[in-house]
Amino acid sequence: MKTLLTKLTLLAKDKKAWLALIAGLLLTFGYAPFQIWPIVFFSLAAIIFCINPNNTGKTHAKKAAKYGFIFGFGWFGAGISWVHVSIATFGGMPLIASLSLMAFLCAYLALFPALAFWAATRFASGPKSFGALLIVSVAISEYLRGTVLTGFPWLSFGYTQTDGPLRLLAPYIGEFGLTLCCVAIGFALYRLTQKDFKIPAVTTTTVALIFTGANTTGSIHYTNKNMSVLLVQGNIQQHLRFEPSEFWTTMSKYQDLTRPHWDADLIVWPEAAVPEIEALADSYLGNLDSAASFNKTALVTGIVDYQRDTKNIFNTLIVVGNKERDDELGHYSYLGKNRYRKHQLLPIGEFVPFQDFLRPIAPLFDLPMSSFTRGDKVQNNLRANGFNLLPAICYEIVFADLVRGNYKSDSDLLFTVSNDAWFGDSIGPLQHMQIARMRALELQRPLVRVTNNGVSAVYDPISHTQQTMPQFKAATMKADIKLIKGDSVYSQYGNTFIWGIILLLAASGVTVRLRKKNLPADE
Repeated sequence: MKTLLTKLTLLAKDKKAWLALIAGLLLTFGYAPFQIWPIVFFSLAAIIFCINPNNTGKTHAKKAAKYGFIFGFGWFGAGISWVHVSIATFGGMPLIASLSLMAFLCAYLALFPALAFWAATRFASGPKSFGALLIVSVAISEYLRGTVLTGFPWLSFGYTQTDGPLRLLAPYIGEFGLTLCCVAIGFALYRLTQKDFKIPAVTTTTVALIFTGANTTGSIHYTNKNMSVLLVQGNIQQHLRFEPSEFWTTMSKYQDLTRPHWDADLIVWPEAAVPEIEALADSYLGNLDSAASFNKTALVTGIVDYQRDTKNIFNTLIVVGNKERDDELGHYSYLGKNRYRKHQLLPIGEFVPFQDFLRPIAPLFDLPMSSFTRGDKVQNNLRANGFNLLPAICYEIVFADLVRGNYKSDSDLLFTVSNDAWFGDSIGPLQHMQIARMRALELQRPLVRVTNNGVSAVYDPISHTQQTMPQFKAATMKADIKLIKGDSVYSQYGNTFIWGIILLLAASGVTVRLRKKNLPADE
């Protein structure tokens, strides 16, 4: 106990530890809703200053990991504080337990930046190799954060640039590449604080080449086709969404909000807007199908599909009404092929690992609709009234490779639905919208996002304009969308080029280390 208290006392007196924590906390202001995009560069420069690349090797790696962990704890402690809203409001856990769970989650996520700074310090041989190896180690740690235990790639550095000038690079290198650009710029800023005005060649060369490419728009351009989309936001209270006594009230509300606006080319409802199980909603869906087809349109909605024979439960998007623009009858049929089933499920919310052990502990681990089955990773686009919709449900939009894996050259829209009522009036839903916009920038397709209570919006990645509905109100919004044609570099090659650069940086960092190791002692 005395040893622990001694360590905590020393940590409290460590000015660099406080700087690392503050640098992590301030990162929150780089994301929505604050969107102070330059702050990420200064935060990264500050944590690199704490680590001090002049001190490298095995001896200093442990200290670098400590500062990296403190930085990460501040980064996620402030950045995903909104998770506590869902735990405290809907989890049924005492305050001390919910805060402990949040602390555990933030500590777990902080392990990844700790790993990155440990690896860069351990294998570098000075500032020159540190810069290259830091980019490599961040790339690996961020990849692991996005895949280990199903992954949680929320708040990567690149998302801070959704509204900054670096967004021009998103169609070429994606958010993953932007994250590494942020690291390179942060390291360059650190070098300036050391009166080393020779900004690393890798930084200047990479940024110059990318901006040269960004000035060439290539084949991306507007077509001569427009479409009108109606977004319907029901604003159903979370505790009422899956109450059987409220099913008809909810379905009637969405129908009533839609009825005056059947003239839109496409009508979109949020995730699980129809709360009734699909097999039991046949009459309701049949009427919607007929109404949409009669008005020469199509309606896309979220619904839960429980299949009695297999016991599988899918979080699903279905299309009612016209599949093609000249259809005379609706084409909806139960278990028809024109549907999308969610693949990337949310831990605890949609599936519970070790459920036999966890479900009895607290309501948090036994929420309604927390036993979903995964859909296929690669699925067809939805076809609605002659348009091809690239779908993603809620949390899936965070996974760039998953969304890109379902992209087709003839995809007309990036379409995502969600229910962010779990997170109340917090910054979580605004961050979620920012992440969705980054996917639109990467793929260069208009974004249509509709949610239960906001943020529901339409975003154009070329003009960088956005139309947004008010949060926490039952409302509709009709938007005219210019369709875009052409494939972005990222949509075709993903992170292939970025990983190639990472390999080159790793090789250069190792080469510098070996050269220094082999130098004669008098040099």
